Amino acid sequence: MVSARPAVPAPARGGDGSLWRSSPWIRCWSPRPAARLRLVCLPHAGGGASAYRPWAALLPPEVELLTVQYPGREDRFQDPLVDGMQDLVTRIAGALTPALDRPYALFGHSMGSAVAWELAHELRHRGAPAPRRLFVSGREAPGTATAGEVHRQTDEVLCRELERLGGTSLEVLADDGVRPLVLGYIRNDYRLIETYRPVPRTPLSCPIAVFAGESDPELTPGSAGGWAELTTGHTEVRSFPGGHFYLNRQRREVVGAVLRRLDPSLARGDHRWPSTP
Repeated sequence: MVSARPAVPAPARGGDGSLWRSSPWIRCWSPRPAARLRLVCLPHAGGGASAYRPWAALLPPEVELLTVQYPGREDRFQDPLVDGMQDLVTRIAGALTPALDRPYALFGHSMGSAVAWELAHELRHRGAPAPRRLFVSGREAPGTATAGEVHRQTDEVLCRELERLGGTSLEVLADDGVRPLVLGYIRNDYRLIETYRPVPRTPLSCPIAVFAGESDPELTPGSAGGWAELTTGHTEVRSFPGGHFYLNRQRREVVGAVLRRLDPSLARGDHRWPSTP
């Protein structure tokens, strides 16, 4: 789901004194300075940090949720867009590195999967510890995914693509005042991911969990195996009912699957968590 105007509060400040909490790139909906794990989420093309906000209520106290906020949307609507993968990842890594003072995992959906993979490499280049696990969702492995030319098409074609995938509010697309603003940053995201060409690298060492919707036209469980070539660690594929945005309807199941792979004790049901807002 995308929004045209700022719809989220300013990033958390203070708390444990971490400077990263005031970064425009990082959102922390429920600060947990004593958490022993951090889960860092990367949004899809056209998505914002608020897409993951409901996850905070489903995580136990031991896990703190951090979400990357790309510029040009939500509370960063006035910030200049970034249209190159390396530039985007470099900026995210710079903001995130101070938060990696404890074990962490990366989760990316669709475009966010490629961003998460690139981010893992950039963090390794900077000498940061490897993620506990890399979760990738709704996209084939870098180097095998179809590039596409949607960013070059008309607004009407772009809207049809968004409707096909089902992740954008039809009300937003129907609003003549809001639609051009929203399509501006969505088109930029499509340009970024469709012109992205990964370079060969030494494989990661962390395990990779590949999540897919059973009827997702972008990533079928059978086409997810390419991710195994990108790490020396274990790779597994987990499918969920639904299409490209299966994780909206299957939110509780997806979060539970993430927790079980991070530490089975986190998903045993002995925590009393609030309902999803």
